[in-house]
Amino acid sequence: MNPRLIVQVLMIIFIISSCSDDQPVPKPSTYLRMNLPEHSYRDFKSDCPYSMKLSNLYFPSATEQPQSNYCVQEIDLGPLNGKLFMYYLKLPSKDSLAEIINFANDKVDEHKIKADKINFEQIIQPKKRVFGTFFELKGNVATNFQFYLTDSSTNFVRGEVLLNCRPNYDSLRPSLEYLKKDLLELVQHFEWKKEH
Repeated sequence: MNPRLIVQVLMIIFIISSCSDDQPVPKPSTYLRMNLPEHSYRDFKSDCPYSMKLSNLYFPSATEQPQSNYCVQEIDLGPLNGKLFMYYLKLPSKDSLAEIINFANDKVDEHKIKADKINFEQIIQPKKRVFGTFFELKGNVATNFQFYLTDSSTNFVRGEVLLNCRPNYDSLRPSLEYLKKDLLELVQHFEWKKEH
């Protein structure tokens, strides 16, 4: 048989086989659908100088040894596979409040590059002396929720949620909506411990 004819036949077979629609196409990753229970809450008194309503799904996992002017509370978010970190600071002076609020806002601004949108809600509860801002960062960001709370004279808390997964906003949206409701419950029922 003619070698040239063999090459031509092989080329035709290669071209026909490469044009076939039967080529396998990789499918995107799938995500498990989470069946989360109805929201329910309990009173939680932190070792830090505050208390709040905490979802029954979440539990405090660690508290750094509280100092007289600083304390860190970790809250495990259970089936949502993440943590809420709450950083308490006793204000060195009333004049330092603006600088500390700017620091908290800068922590949110660090995620502007990746965020599609940043929504915020003001928290104003004069009877309990709780004032602050709750931030929701939409998009494939490292943290979707941050907040800060203060009594405007002595106490300050900054909260930040970190999930243990790759940021994929569309897949995480149901879990994030669930978590948002719990976090808003937390900040709306937040109280400073009375000093003796």
